[in-house]
Amino acid sequence: MIESTRNRLLRPPAEGWLSLLLVATLAVTVAWSLDDAALVLGQRDWTDFLAWAALGGVAVGFLGARVGWNRPIAHLVGAVVAALVVPLMVGSVRYEATASATLQAVLDLVVSHIQVTRETGHYLLVLGLICWANGQFAAASVFRHGRPIGPIIVLGAILVANMSATDHDQLWFIVLFTMASLFLLIRLHALDERATWIRRRIGDPSTVASLYIRGGTVFILTAIFAALALTASAKSAPLAGFWDDAKPALVEVSQWLQRIIPAAPDSRSLGVPSFGAQVTIGGKWTTSTDPALSIQRAPGDNTPYYWRATTYDTFTLTGWSATTLTQAPRDSGKDLLSGTLDRIPLNSARTDVSFRITPQSSLYSKTAFSPLDPKSIDRAVTVNLTGTDGYFQSIDPGGRAPYTVTASVPTVADIPGGLTANRLRAAGTAYPPGIVARYTTVPADAIGPEAKQLLDDIVAKAKDAGRSTPYDLAEAMVTEFHSSRYQYETDVIGVCNDSSSIVECFAKHKVGYCEHYASTMAILLRKAGIPTRLVEGFLPAPVDVATGDEEVFTNAAHAWVEVYFPGYGWEMFDPTGGGRSRTVDLLPGKVVPLATPPPKPSAAAPSGGPINDREVANRAASSGGGAGGNNTGGNEVLIVVAVILLAAVLIAAFFAWRRGPRSAATPDGVYASIAALARRFGFGPRPTQTAYEYATALGDILPNVRPELQTVATAKVEVAYGRRELGDDQLRALRESYRRLRVSLLRLVFRRRDRRRMR
Repeated sequence: MIESTRNRLLRPPAEGWLSLLLVATLAVTVAWSLDDAALVLGQRDWTDFLAWAALGGVAVGFLGARVGWNRPIAHLVGAVVAALVVPLMVGSVRYEATASATLQAVLDLVVSHIQVTRETGHYLLVLGLICWANGQFAAASVFRHGRPIGPIIVLGAILVANMSATDHDQLWFIVLFTMASLFLLIRLHALDERATWIRRRIGDPSTVASLYIRGGTVFILTAIFAALALTASAKSAPLAGFWDDAKPALVEVSQWLQRIIPAAPDSRSLGVPSFGAQVTIGGKWTTSTDPALSIQRAPGDNTPYYWRATTYDTFTLTGWSATTLTQAPRDSGKDLLSGTLDRIPLNSARTDVSFRITPQSSLYSKTAFSPLDPKSIDRAVTVNLTGTDGYFQSIDPGGRAPYTVTASVPTVADIPGGLTANRLRAAGTAYPPGIVARYTTVPADAIGPEAKQLLDDIVAKAKDAGRSTPYDLAEAMVTEFHSSRYQYETDVIGVCNDSSSIVECFAKHKVGYCEHYASTMAILLRKAGIPTRLVEGFLPAPVDVATGDEEVFTNAAHAWVEVYFPGYGWEMFDPTGGGRSRTVDLLPGKVVPLATPPPKPSAAAPSGGPINDREVANRAASSGGGAGGNNTGGNEVLIVVAVILLAAVLIAAFFAWRRGPRSAATPDGVYASIAALARRFGFGPRPTQTAYEYATALGDILPNVRPELQTVATAKVEVAYGRRELGDDQLRALRESYRRLRVSLLRLVFRRRDRRRMR
């Protein structure tokens, strides 16, 4: 038996050794693409092992098919080998390194409930297993079933998705993959035609196969050359409309991936700002010159309004997210912030102004824009809040149609009731508990020695100037970041590779774009105990004063911060330098006595604290504590819900599978399906066995389904050999037997020792 297995392995496969080379090329090309993209923190040398992992998967899939193992055994063996080999590749021949990194990542994300982890071993492990699985799946599909279409589609989708997510030029990867795919398809088709001619004993099979391969080669080379020429010279954009419509869906997918994949510093932007529930700050800020919004305001009003889209409450070291989102429907004209914790304070120096906004792209039909605090919209919308009845995150207008938004903007004037710098200085620090809990949290490792020193320097300068209120500290930070010591750059790929967070990176290197400026200011203010959040939207655009028209383009996308002042609500500050800021300085106004002493540094609530005022009160009542504590129940509930949903899906799938096909079942098809299912567990029929003999032998193994097996065998014989047509009752009995057998035959997996009885 060992000798026969050895001979089987040494014999050329029916598909030929060239087919094995082509399959390996497909798997390795995808691995090279992932390696070139430097997905894990931009460190390409960390993923050099991916090509070897892909080759290992191809080898295991090929050997499993050649040895003759059934599919479950072959894939199980491959999985075991991958579990042994890939961790060694990740940990540089040390299991401990991979295990330690993965364990620490689990502790960070699941136990400590932090948003991100500094560990990378688990990402490398997943990428390695993906490449191994690609190779094993491709080899098994080709050499076990002779079906290359599945691997080409799956591996091609991974390749294209990776190419679309990186700025690296990967054209030759897709060329190599396409050539290997086409050659593999033509080769297997030629072999199939050759086998058909041999079986039918017509013509010269070798000539037919040679003709297919020669003609296919000419076609492939011509098609590839023409495609490359078209790529280099084409100036039309036939799919531009489709791309524009697909952008919102692609943005949502990319935002979801950002939660589970580390930010690669040279990942590719879709060319548009993504105003969603989270944002990852990469190495490049990329926009376009496409129209974004068309805004109609009152003629004569040329106030430079910042157009707010979304706010974020949680810093993730390399980005921001809006946590515990809830939705609140609002009817047309209703107060958008009514009943929320972000409602506009009374007597807060505000004026209502209305704007007619028309989205110029489907991408911006999912978010309603407004200066600072929106009050109402002339259509039914959904307000997204962080926390139950919580704080404003964004507004979903529910469509691309124009809308009129009424916003509450600061009255910037030195008149009674107008907003002035001295009024904000006197606002004090009597913050609501929910504001403190959500908007003063600073995660561990967010501030390193450079950022801490920067905060100390700014606080010291403000005190030396006799200005130490939250407003003065915010203004001091804006002045600091607007200075020539900081450089505005949209391409900082590789700059932050060695920093724990983009805040520490910006404090150290003093180079970045708006998200770096705004994130640093927000986190430093939080460290000083001042509630702050990051905001994204559009900068003000030039206004036609005569008509009130304002055209906003996507290259005006911007990030800034909002600081909370008791009695006044949120007020915006733009720390971005490089001449990007469009803010107007507040008038000093009359001196107003301070309401409370200035805030003390490091007054931020600990991570995991309550998320709004109502939860603060509930926690204090239940535990006797203040605004601190750990919110450890949320993730456990989500895990339980996820397990229940997964179980429900599996149960539903099981019953759907057990119910069997709803279409008409033929006796030949039922018999072939039953034989194929039994063959997977090693109980297939012998070539010389009749249907009755096979049903009898299988019935001895599973006596409880012997009647059903006899029903299938009888129907097979009567139709195939007796040329009879079954009546409705017989077809109904056949379908019922088929349904029961599909489940009962699964018991064969536990009857391996009985396989010799089938011989």
